Amino acid sequence: MATAAAGLAPAKEVVEKKVELLKEIRAHEVAIAELDNLNPSRAVYQKAGNIFFRKSVKSVITTEQKQLDQAKARLSKLNQA
Repeated sequence: MATAAAGLAPAKEVVEKKVELLKEIRAHEVAIAELDNLNPSRAVYQKAGNIFFRKSVKSVITTEQKQLDQAKARLSKLNQA
């Protein structure tokens, strides 16, 4: 009985990690879509630590795309395991 419960705990953690990664991926996709609709000359503020930095829309889209790719890579690793 104890081994069955122990086997379910790691599976539940993996499912929770997948759900969190899917939420993160969706958030990055929405952010990219929102940024695509902005005028390229518009200033955008990106948070780094506790400070916001003024950047161009293009650079923020690039950063969001990199974060999206990293999240997708982590999700694919979880799916392979």
